[in-house]
Amino acid sequence: MRGTLTMSTLPKIAWIGLGIMGSPMSENLIKAGYSVTGFTLEQDKLERLAAAGGTAAGSIAEAVKDADVVITMVPASPQVEAISYGPEGILENARQGALIIDMSSITPQTSVDLAKNAKEKGIRVIDAPVSGGEAGAIEAVLSIMVGGEQADFDEALPILEALGKVIVLCGPHGSGQTVKAANQLIVAVNIQACAEAVVFLEKSGVNLQAALDVLNGGLAGSTVLTRKKDNFLNRDFKPGFRIDLHHKDMGIVTDAARNVGAALPVGAVVAQLVASLRAQGDGGLDHSALLRAVERLSGAQV
Repeated sequence: MRGTLTMSTLPKIAWIGLGIMGSPMSENLIKAGYSVTGFTLEQDKLERLAAAGGTAAGSIAEAVKDADVVITMVPASPQVEAISYGPEGILENARQGALIIDMSSITPQTSVDLAKNAKEKGIRVIDAPVSGGEAGAIEAVLSIMVGGEQADFDEALPILEALGKVIVLCGPHGSGQTVKAANQLIVAVNIQACAEAVVFLEKSGVNLQAALDVLNGGLAGSTVLTRKKDNFLNRDFKPGFRIDLHHKDMGIVTDAARNVGAALPVGAVVAQLVASLRAQGDGGLDHSALLRAVERLSGAQV
């Protein structure tokens, strides 16, 4: 039982990657009583971790050397490979028997390869990407989709329960990433549909606030609309999840679907709309900024 555990009996955690998601997630582990040593490239994020009660490390090697569990949360496959491999990477510096929980959203194959290479070093890996965005990270209500061995999942579960609400083992290594890719497909198509509805409603002279409230109470309602309604209403595109990252994820899902022979006709169109928004300089905005693309197509100057 969590209440009877002390910090000394809980596993020691190293956290690599303290961005929009990683910072609040690592802080939730500190609040749950875990000892967290972190490393990231931005000094202000290290200072934030220290202020929250964590320990800032000067390198990956320093962060992971005494850790029982290493959690990684970086943007994409190249960053996962950069922090995992090489003389300064996790695999060369983590202790034998350590468990890596990679919470980044990457290609399923990168996860499979990491697990295989780690096994040769006596290190275990699960892939555990998340859905829920910045708000979900802050509130510790993320959905966490996991790929890996049952025993490793069972060991990681108390840690994951401090970060999320729905936590499911989806299959072997890479399965978490496959489910995350499907999640990103659904989210992007949903945001695009909402954005088209917003432009249609506004051009029709309807009260947008009232319209979105009633739509969200019926079959058209969704977590996406609940989370992004205010973004649409206020044209507030401060990033909770950047277009740049959703562009990366749409590349993962379209490539993975092609490899298994699954057709994604609507997903392919939305992937191109995300790519076009990025090409127009909006890559740093929240993915709800798909609204800007629909507005441009509808004749607005944005």
